[in-house]
Amino acid sequence: MLRHTAARLLQAAGLVLAVVVLNFVLVHAAPGDPVETIAGASGGMSPELMAQLRQQYGLDQPLPVQLWVYLGKVVQGDLGHSYFFNQPVAQMIAARVPATLLLMLSAVSLAFGVGTALGVLSARKPNGWLSQFITVLSLVGFAAPVFWLGIMLVILLASVLPILPVAGMRSIDASGGGIGDVLDVAHHLVLPTLTLSLVYLAQYSRLARSAMLDVLGADFIRTARAKGLAERVVLYRHALRNALLPVVTVLGLQFGNMLAGAILVETVFNWPGLGRLAFESVLRRDYPTILGVLLFSSIVVVAMNQITDLCYRLIDPRIKAP
Repeated sequence: MLRHTAARLLQAAGLVLAVVVLNFVLVHAAPGDPVETIAGASGGMSPELMAQLRQQYGLDQPLPVQLWVYLGKVVQGDLGHSYFFNQPVAQMIAARVPATLLLMLSAVSLAFGVGTALGVLSARKPNGWLSQFITVLSLVGFAAPVFWLGIMLVILLASVLPILPVAGMRSIDASGGGIGDVLDVAHHLVLPTLTLSLVYLAQYSRLARSAMLDVLGADFIRTARAKGLAERVVLYRHALRNALLPVVTVLGLQFGNMLAGAILVETVFNWPGLGRLAFESVLRRDYPTILGVLLFSSIVVVAMNQITDLCYRLIDPRIKAP
């Protein structure tokens, strides 16, 4: 077990290193010059001052030299300094992570929990009206773009029925502490969570339904029913446990997609998370901040894949480490 864990950690470290190098090359290959963007934002700048800034940021060095310097800093835990926000990138990411994690965990919990429950309900009577209704809802949710869903929810729940705030994480007059602050954040969290989770909820519902139908037709389920076990025990103790494996697999693989979807949602709802920081940094060609956000996202996705692998063995102990 220890040997397997060490091998997986070494594999994950190599994968993160490859992603860091690829991100660096792609970001610097994109059109645009951060110094020219800074000059444009400040209303103009002399060529001498622009050359001085390029030298200060190391942008006058060849790309391999810049990459080597960047890797050396990353190994030491230094993600650089933002060109525009004039703050350490690690400090900016640390300040934005709680908002993004709160949004993603609430969206994942809602999508996985409700989606799996709808899939199980649909599989119990696959030809019933409830199953057909859930299938239609899943198809609509699966086909709807995240951006369109966000706008429609804003129109319905913040404009036509003004029951939810349309943007931000807290009210302007929030007290800044206590249970009132928690409820205020939860109130602002509803719309972004619904927007981000609905597409994935539909996918998990369809996947759970398909997996449950496959498992319910297996021999060991017929054996369990022949022994006289209650249908509830057969369904939730024997069938659901096996049907969860493909759902958990997709959950781990889609965590990266959900992180990308958070960029759109945070932009639409002005949510102060990593996605919005990445969007603003791309517009301003802020290389250190873009690379820092991408590095953090890569580590999260790799960690989620490791956790998914661990969940396999918790759900089905027959799965052993190679």
